[in-house]
Amino acid sequence: MVKSKEKINKLTRNLKFTWKFTKGARKYLLYFFMFSLSLIVFSAIIPTFKGKQIIYVNNSNWNKLINLTIIIFIFEVLINIFRYFYRKNNQLFYRKTLLNIQMALSEEILKLETEEIDNNTSGLFINRINNDTGGLAVVFENLIDVITEIVTNFGILIAIFLINKKVFLFYVITITILFILNRIRIRRKFKTEKELRKVNEKITGIIGEMIRGLKDIKVLNSEKNFVNKVRKNIEESNDKRYNMLKVDRKLSLLSGSIQDVFDLCFILLGIYLIINSELTIENFVIIYMYKGRLYNLLNYFTSMLEILKDYNLSAERVFSLFDNEEFKKESFGTTKLKKVKGDFEFKNINFSYKENIKIIDNMSFKINANETVAFVGKSGVGKSTIFSLLTRLYHPQSGNILIDGVDINELTKDSIRSNISIITQSPYIFNLSIKDNLKIVKPNLTKEEMINACKNASLHDFIMSLPDKYDTIVGEGGVTLSGGQRQRLAIARAFIRNTEIVLFDEATSALDNETQENIQKAINNLQKTKTILIIAHRLSTVINSDRILLIDEGKIKGEGTHEELLKNNSLYKKLYTSELK
Repeated sequence: MVKSKEKINKLTRNLKFTWKFTKGARKYLLYFFMFSLSLIVFSAIIPTFKGKQIIYVNNSNWNKLINLTIIIFIFEVLINIFRYFYRKNNQLFYRKTLLNIQMALSEEILKLETEEIDNNTSGLFINRINNDTGGLAVVFENLIDVITEIVTNFGILIAIFLINKKVFLFYVITITILFILNRIRIRRKFKTEKELRKVNEKITGIIGEMIRGLKDIKVLNSEKNFVNKVRKNIEESNDKRYNMLKVDRKLSLLSGSIQDVFDLCFILLGIYLIINSELTIENFVIIYMYKGRLYNLLNYFTSMLEILKDYNLSAERVFSLFDNEEFKKESFGTTKLKKVKGDFEFKNINFSYKENIKIIDNMSFKINANETVAFVGKSGVGKSTIFSLLTRLYHPQSGNILIDGVDINELTKDSIRSNISIITQSPYIFNLSIKDNLKIVKPNLTKEEMINACKNASLHDFIMSLPDKYDTIVGEGGVTLSGGQRQRLAIARAFIRNTEIVLFDEATSALDNETQENIQKAINNLQKTKTILIIAHRLSTVINSDRILLIDEGKIKGEGTHEELLKNNSLYKKLYTSELK
């Protein structure tokens, strides 16, 4: 009893939550209900008329047969018209509701902590947006349809009770037995379905990785190894699906066989009742014509159970992304900085991506507004992590980060990210045109602003050489562009944003010397007007910085100008000498 109450409460909670997403689509649901009801009423009447048609044929009552046939024809035409509007409103309601749910879910995914994205496959999020949201969008129309059918067919059962109580009792026993079998089938089916969806998330994720990493797979000559990995996951999914369908198949066979036995018993019962004058031939024919609809009553009860089970399963998976229990969301403060100057401070920061593997070790430093500061050191010493912490993609385990003297945890999202631009070594370029990739950061971008930014990024001449120029589609991840072109496009986006703070994380690593020199001039033009932080392996690109911070083993091992560090820091001198060689 307690378990049933919990299930009802859970279903009610899920339906209330889903109802919020039907805003703007509820009128279509009302029309859908009206046409659904009309269809069911007409469909319930027609078997009675068809039963009488048989009787009129037997009695050679041709006038009544013709009149009744015309009435049936009119009803069938009306059913077709109503079915058209029924489907139309069904589709309009589904389209609007699905859009609302998918957009809301997309926004929630964008709020997730970066660690959640790191720790889960992309397939998990893709499947929940593409597949599970459909189970939510369709639930209300499905329930209306099924409940209306149940009510209508239940009326037929009552009519049979009034005609003959023995036939009524026979059908009650039949429907009850078949319902119990179907309930067992549904319970077993959805236990496997839950596991199946998790496996399918893994498949979607690994196929996505295969497509994104296609070039590397080919170069590594690892096609066979990767295909075997995909095969293993697909086989696991297919095995689970087969086992689910095997149970479904066996119970359906049993249910169908029992139904056939009951059909035989009904004919024998009908003959017995007619012989004993307990049932007229006319009423027997009418009940026989409704026999299929009585089994539909069972099917609709079963469908309702399947709909609710499937709905609850989808709802659990979708709603888990709306709360903070399974997946953590980003949270920001309420302090808003009207204008950021660009001062930064790290105070005793400690950070680890995984336990016991410290990346940043009790680090402290201060950066002044409009200062150009470079971070140098070997790979893996924590340079890029500093930028991730500054942009609040990750949170330190201890210590404080200040922007203009305010703790970063107290600031709003816009105060942080609307004032910081970051250009990474491998920037992500969207499968859009060059123009739309630039408009992502500024939707009202003018043509003049776009061209100036691309000229500063030494990209304009290349774009103008393309057949479609700024309307050229660059492919997923900017696959049709070279590494240097992708970096320059990302730099152009940063110039368009025109933020007070600009972070360059190996942003010119894929550029030739001439292009890098041109972009370096554009960056130099920003100096003294912006706070610029640069991560670079090539020390020659940062020797003109106001300060250079040498990072090693998560700590600052040196600080000063290029000349000061070259003179006073043996580790920096070793790095610089190694580069010269």
